[in-house]
Amino acid sequence: MTFIIWIYSIIAGILSFFLLLPFWTTIIAAIFGSEKLSNKKNNQEYDYGVIITAYKNVKISQGLVKSLLAQKYDKLHIYLVADECNPADWDFEHEKLTVFFPDPSLRLKAKSIIHAMENFVRKHDYTAVFDADNLAHPDFFKVINNYAQHGHRSIQGQRTAKNLNTKFAAADALGEFYKNHIDRYAPYLIGSSSVISGSGMAVETKLYWDYLMGDDIQQGKEQWKKMLQEDKILQNFLLRKNEKIAYAMDAIVYDEKVTTGDQVETQRSRWLFSYFQNFPNSLGIIRRGITGFSWNQLLFGLITISPPMFILMFGSLAFGLLGLLIAPAVGISLWVSVVIFVLNIFLVLKLAKAPKEVWAVVMSLPSFVWKQLTGLFKMKDPNKNFKHTEHTVDVDIDDVLKKEK
Repeated sequence: MTFIIWIYSIIAGILSFFLLLPFWTTIIAAIFGSEKLSNKKNNQEYDYGVIITAYKNVKISQGLVKSLLAQKYDKLHIYLVADECNPADWDFEHEKLTVFFPDPSLRLKAKSIIHAMENFVRKHDYTAVFDADNLAHPDFFKVINNYAQHGHRSIQGQRTAKNLNTKFAAADALGEFYKNHIDRYAPYLIGSSSVISGSGMAVETKLYWDYLMGDDIQQGKEQWKKMLQEDKILQNFLLRKNEKIAYAMDAIVYDEKVTTGDQVETQRSRWLFSYFQNFPNSLGIIRRGITGFSWNQLLFGLITISPPMFILMFGSLAFGLLGLLIAPAVGISLWVSVVIFVLNIFLVLKLAKAPKEVWAVVMSLPSFVWKQLTGLFKMKDPNKNFKHTEHTVDVDIDDVLKKEK
């Protein structure tokens, strides 16, 4: 019985650690964190190659292209890779825009990015990547370039909701507000790196090309949907080099949120599959952080290895209940950690100034969580179950900015 209590206490301690980690990073960042952009290295206007990856729906990219052409920053060229799209659906031309319709089709985001970079019209200092459904704030590249001028080689912008038109979209946005603060803003403020969102980021071109030519991408291209997500491969590549990924909070990218339960199920099953795939990489980064005395790597590894929210909460509640029979004091302390974890979510939403639509959906979260649970059962056959998320919210940047005001 003593051995069982000992094992239980260790597991409960690990769960409590990951429940309390977001709270402590929030508090430490609020008290001691600071934006370190005081020592500008140069005043250079860097040249950006901007890649948009579209799949089966090129029309949804038009709003993004127009928002990029409306930037308050001139030194950029846009590359739209329209994979498995009908050329007849695109009739927009501009001197700063190059459109590709790959034949044969590529069917993989990494391949689309490589295709664009192999056909750059000129040498670009930085490469930025967007999803077709995104919209870029007019100041996006102006803000990004400020971070580049301060010496940052990899910069993640802030993704926020383009649409809050259903309860699932609002719940999805709630998760992004939380993750933006816990996984990106707070770690960056206290000396670590932002987790990469998958779009709305800019990386020094040579560094980005080295990542694409690395073994993880080159071997992963043959795995199709079983390939580890590109954003995780990129952040692993950067952190192994102990590069710091900056978080540009004011470089805003509007991202389409899922609108149906089926989309939640499919999207979360991909994310969960990728989380478990990436587990050994996160462990490796933690090890590098410990052996190399790198706070950047250590905290980043801990954040990326932290279990998904609903798994962490349900697992902790179940273990807390079990603890009442095995070790009551430990079980109760685990439940207290759950309460602090939940309260911290509301604190983060307050700090992030989440809109009223996001607050209103809190009571509807059980249905959103249920779809994440059912998504667990779709992980066993990625090539069959991981369908492309269809994008249907066709608005332009002016519409979004007016609504935001």
